Amino acid sequence: MSKQDCTTRIQREVPAAEARIDDALIAVSSLMASIVTARRETDVPAKTGQATIQRLAKAQMSLIEASSDVLRVHGELVKIGRETAGLDVHEECPNIARAATPHLAAVA
Repeated sequence: MSKQDCTTRIQREVPAAEARIDDALIAVSSLMASIVTARRETDVPAKTGQATIQRLAKAQMSLIEASSDVLRVHGELVKIGRETAGLDVHEECPNIARAATPHLAAVA
C-alpha cells in the first residue's frame, strides 16, 4: 500500500472510531437513564439494581477513557503525518468526521 493510501484509510477510520465510541457512550447513558427511571417509577427500593447501576457507571467511565485515548492517538497521528509526509490532516479531520457522522453533528 502506498503512503497516500495508508493516510487516506487512517483519515477515514480515526473519525469513524471516535464516532462509534460516542455512539456507545450515548447508548450506555441512555440505558443508565432508563434503568434509574424504571427503578424510581416502579417504586422499588433504592437498593434494587444498585450494583447494576454501579457496573454500568464503570462501563461508562471506561468508554470516556477510551474516547480520551483515541483522541490522543488522533493528535499523535496528526503529528506523524506532518513529520513524515508534510500533511496537514488536522484541518481535514473535522470535515471527514462530520461527513461520516451527520447524526452527531445534529446533536451538537
